[in-house]
Amino acid sequence: MASGHTPGALVNNALSKTQGNWFGLMAQKTAKAVGSSAAFVAICAITMVWLITGPIFHWSDTWQLVINTVTNIVSMLMVFLIQNTQNRESVAQQLKLDELLRAVRGAQNTFINIEHLTEQELEPIKELYAALAEKARTNRGVGSAPVQTSSE
Repeated sequence: MASGHTPGALVNNALSKTQGNWFGLMAQKTAKAVGSSAAFVAICAITMVWLITGPIFHWSDTWQLVINTVTNIVSMLMVFLIQNTQNRESVAQQLKLDELLRAVRGAQNTFINIEHLTEQELEPIKELYAALAEKARTNRGVGSAPVQTSSE
């Protein structure tokens, strides 16, 4: 363990430092807000207002350009926000799985940090575990699962 810290102490320390990470905090709050039902209702209302104003602006190119520009900018920003959220949640999930592997007696500790392997390095492990699962099903008299190859 790095510098004698326990995983729990490291988590508590990281949680206390979250307050200083303005981008991470903003990304978390924004992701929560835009994923809410209120945000969906708001965007529906904005769209309705835009549609209702169509006849007022005689369905002009500028009227269309407004919604197109706003949509493109929001979509581009959302891509980065979603990626940030997905990266953070993926790391957190991997750490939780790593802790379970570390804590469970008989688990393969060599699987900790396995997500850093390449697809080519993971493929033989996947095939080994598929064979073990098939053997277990055969021993129990359960039908075989559909076989997936790496090319699928």
